[in-house]
Amino acid sequence: MQVAPDGERKIITILKVLSESTEPLGSTTIARQLERHGIFLSERAVRYHLRISDERGYTEPMGHDGRMITPRGQEELRLALAPEQVGLLQDKLELLAFHTTFDPVRKTGLLPVNATMIARDKFPAALDAMSAAFESGLCVSHLVATAQEGEKLGSVVVPAGKIGFATVCSVVANGVLLKAGIPVQSRFGGVLEIIASKPRRFVAIIHYAGTSLDPSEQYINAKMTSVREVARSGQGKILANFRDIPAPARSIAAEVADSLNKAGINAIYTMGNTSDPVCQTPVALNRVGMVMLGGLNPVAAAFEAGIDMDNIAESGMIDFQQLTSFWKLKT
Repeated sequence: MQVAPDGERKIITILKVLSESTEPLGSTTIARQLERHGIFLSERAVRYHLRISDERGYTEPMGHDGRMITPRGQEELRLALAPEQVGLLQDKLELLAFHTTFDPVRKTGLLPVNATMIARDKFPAALDAMSAAFESGLCVSHLVATAQEGEKLGSVVVPAGKIGFATVCSVVANGVLLKAGIPVQSRFGGVLEIIASKPRRFVAIIHYAGTSLDPSEQYINAKMTSVREVARSGQGKILANFRDIPAPARSIAAEVADSLNKAGINAIYTMGNTSDPVCQTPVALNRVGMVMLGGLNPVAAAFEAGIDMDNIAESGMIDFQQLTSFWKLKT
């Protein structure tokens, strides 16, 4: 269906509204939210644009509950808003950290995840390819979540013929540190070289403040990882992220890392000392650097095995109780 440029703008804004919600939204709620963006539409007009969006595969009806954005819609939104989204990823990470309510001691609350959509017939092979990454401790957590077609995973709906697979996002550490009173600066995502099973240096980085795209997704697509080789021989390249915190907070951060580990979340890979470089990355005066494992490392391993998947990094929040051990999926 041909739509005027103004109509295209309205559809993109509707997608933006849907992308900010973890629940299906109806036309009444969408119309109200559009007003925040300076767009005033009747419920009937909203339904008209939603029908177009449905036809294009950008949205999916969820019965009487309304619509949710699909992975295809997320991609269209990202492309449409790219010129104005430089630095948006850093804002998104901060927002996810703020919304994190996960308590590692009580093992309750919301935490951020990455979603991957895998063809149903490829799912068993994908799990097999991921196993080595989980066995070798290259993942943020052994805890994962799955969803069937039509169900939601984080803030996206699983499309027809796919199974949704969610891994814990390393931003969970940002959120728990923030709740402990520690402000975290997310600096960049990168490819980390591993030598003799030890982190050595970053060989590629993308600063969050200068991109609207998740670095891990880009590195996976560019075939810059060798997660399976690291799992096998201790040599190769994995996905990792770099953060830093105020030096006086180091002891508290170490306690947080320990509590996360006990809850099955090993996001913090290594932590430096005051003003010391970490993995050959300089750290500012009175700051402490931290390297976080990339949440998409197991997905990178499956991609290396030749399995195509659609990734939506930082795809929203889920309740900790929705997570299950990866190894239960293998039984």
